[in-house]
Amino acid sequence: MTAFVIVAVAMMALALAWVLWPLLRPTTSRSVERSAANVTIIKDQFADLDADLARGILSPDQHAESKSELERRLLDEARGSESVRSERRPHRSYAVIVALIAPIVAAALYWQIGTPGALSSQAAVAQDANQPSREEMDAMIAKVKQRLEKEPDNVEGWTILARTHYTLGRFQDAAVAYAALTALVPYDADLLADYADALAMSQGKSFAGKPMELVQLALKIDPTQWKALAMAGSEAFERKDYKAAADFWQRLQDSAPADSPIRERVQASIDEARSLAGMPSAAQSQKGGPVSGVSDARSVSGTVTLSPALAAKVKPDDSVFVFARPADGSRMPVAVVRARVSELPLRFTLDDSRAMAPTAKISALSEVIINARVSRSGNAIPASGDLEGATEKVKVGTQGMSVVIDRAIP
Repeated sequence: MTAFVIVAVAMMALALAWVLWPLLRPTTSRSVERSAANVTIIKDQFADLDADLARGILSPDQHAESKSELERRLLDEARGSESVRSERRPHRSYAVIVALIAPIVAAALYWQIGTPGALSSQAAVAQDANQPSREEMDAMIAKVKQRLEKEPDNVEGWTILARTHYTLGRFQDAAVAYAALTALVPYDADLLADYADALAMSQGKSFAGKPMELVQLALKIDPTQWKALAMAGSEAFERKDYKAAADFWQRLQDSAPADSPIRERVQASIDEARSLAGMPSAAQSQKGGPVSGVSDARSVSGTVTLSPALAAKVKPDDSVFVFARPADGSRMPVAVVRARVSELPLRFTLDDSRAMAPTAKISALSEVIINARVSRSGNAIPASGDLEGATEKVKVGTQGMSVVIDRAIP
């Protein structure tokens, strides 16, 4: 018993140190960084529009309409950034709240789902006597809420509130907190996925309606967001769309690091979905190659290479995104493959198994543009310093094309 208590206390101390450090140290506002990043992205999109107009991909009317929309977004970012403070003080009060809540929540969860009987009966009785009451837990949460009433734009406070409610199984309250949090940080794929998770749990583990809308939005922002891919697969499986479920889970497995345990854990789900869909097992399909049953006429394949002039600007672990987007000027990809620089030159196939959403498939298009991008941050959204390359319009069904990453995003 003594050894167990010592280990438990040590682990809790390490966990608290990890969580409390960001709250205790002054840091630069993430809002400022996010605003600057958004402005950079919008500027890059201006350049893309001009390039597409020059290549004839966009008509003058399409160019003007898209440019007006970007100018509006740029103005919104400029207005929003005026009220953001560049520095924030350490949130010592939140640190105190976390330090109090974390051990109590851990103890409460252990008492509910652990094995307290493994301890001596005397220790168990003592623990039972020291269990926090519902009123005490509510009082602690109330302190966070009171602080948020004074600081409604405090991202850290809403994060603590949302995750605490979720841990306690109060999924409706967690969903409300995540709604406020995602309003403050609207384009964060991780937060949107957490919001969808909490909302689905509050609906009896149902993804119908708003949760699936949030999942789809998260995947538009980051096609490799693991929780969104997992939930999208589960939702498709519930609808008995087993092929779509297998595709989502395959994307989850492919985007996970090579040494991640999630790759092995999701394999059984992929095999089950493939079996129910009448598809061959994943082991029978070449990774990154065309899936059996999808003809070449409904896919695009080729090889991505990196210009030797840019070789010194990348690292082996940098992410590589290869995606197809409609040739009509839409920026939304319809198929995506993710790899690493160490895999270049990369042979790729973009087909319906790599679709971003079941309703947007490459097989429904006649022409596409293939883009390849090296992302240092691992984020699918383009950023200054990323390297990219693109083709002209190509017909769906084209095989053996070459895409060269040959320029840097300003």
